[in-house]
Amino acid sequence: MSRLQGKVALITGGTAGIGEAIARRFAREGASVVITGRRKDLLDTIVADLTREGGRAVSVAGSITDEAHPREAVAQAVRTFGKLDVLVNNAGIGAFGKQLHETDDATWNEVLAVNLTSAFRMTRASVPTMLKAGGGSIVNISSIASLVGIPMLAAYSASKGGMDSLTRCTAIDYAKQGIRCNAVTVGLVDTPMAAGLINDPERLALVMTMYPMGRPGKPEEVASLVLYLASDESAWVTGGLFPIDGGMTAQ
Repeated sequence: MSRLQGKVALITGGTAGIGEAIARRFAREGASVVITGRRKDLLDTIVADLTREGGRAVSVAGSITDEAHPREAVAQAVRTFGKLDVLVNNAGIGAFGKQLHETDDATWNEVLAVNLTSAFRMTRASVPTMLKAGGGSIVNISSIASLVGIPMLAAYSASKGGMDSLTRCTAIDYAKQGIRCNAVTVGLVDTPMAAGLINDPERLALVMTMYPMGRPGKPEEVASLVLYLASDESAWVTGGLFPIDGGMTAQ
């Protein structure tokens, strides 16, 4: 039995990295998938792949910082598949390499808009539909930067710390109405966002000294944890933060 059979899932930032891996895994597990992103060509390619493999998928192109975009994405899910059961707030950007006093207002505002405000808006747009359906699961893609101090990540870390708090509050607000909300706090994963570090052997080797398992994660490994939290297997799990970081934060 497929673990998401009959479910409808909306995944933001679904054109690459973790978001793409989640979309592909969900489709293989029986979910009807709605993916969002800015690049329509990449969205179309992924939707075509999923359809060719026997999945059900549709895309909604647009900017996650556009206030109307979340409503459009949820409406597309309901219009195409009739409901919405799962939301994965994955879209995000980094602002790496600057200390706090070097971070300007534009960078700070952009990172919070993409990483935190968009998750708030997407959750706000999804909850009424989930309430009508009698429940749902929201999974937020956070970061170990919300749990430990990492140099030159002030804006990014603040946005992910806010996402963790948003996760807990969402879980408490809707626990009695059947909507669960959890977050995965991800370590260094081999994605396009991390390409600058992944492709620099000396810097990567230095960072890996902080990871007991000694390697970056794979998007597919994150997708496996998200799948559990999205499925009915985690029916008594809400408000949790789940590290997936090769042991980095266990030290």
